[in-house]
Amino acid sequence: MNPDYFLDTNVVLYAAAGPRHEAQKAPRALDLIARAPFGTSGQVLAEFYFNVTERAKVPLPPLKAMEWIERLALQPCAAIDSTLVRNGIAIAARYRISYWDAAIIAAAEALGAPLLYTEDLNHGQTYGSVRVENPFHNF
Repeated sequence: MNPDYFLDTNVVLYAAAGPRHEAQKAPRALDLIARAPFGTSGQVLAEFYFNVTERAKVPLPPLKAMEWIERLALQPCAAIDSTLVRNGIAIAARYRISYWDAAIIAAAEALGAPLLYTEDLNHGQTYGSVRVENPFHNF
């Protein structure tokens, strides 16, 4: 089953960090996680772990972060392999965006997710088969 949408790292971070970090964004992020099925990737999980344990205003303990990863991993998760890397490079070149953003798009495409929720790309733009929406656009 293809996920309905793909969640970028920032959305997951807002959900895990909760209202003490981003009072307006946390409820929306939690809602997106609750409305599964959604997709993620190995890149999203790794970025999430590093940022939530090392860079968050109030870092999560590693075991708590691992609980979040276990929960997220129940949903479809694109593996980072040579095909995804090559596709990410091609998307980056085509749209003149960073490789890291392009790899997220490539992962969403690999899972068949038609929608990517992120703050990092142009709201409303379509990249290949994936349309981007900033779930916090009106905040």
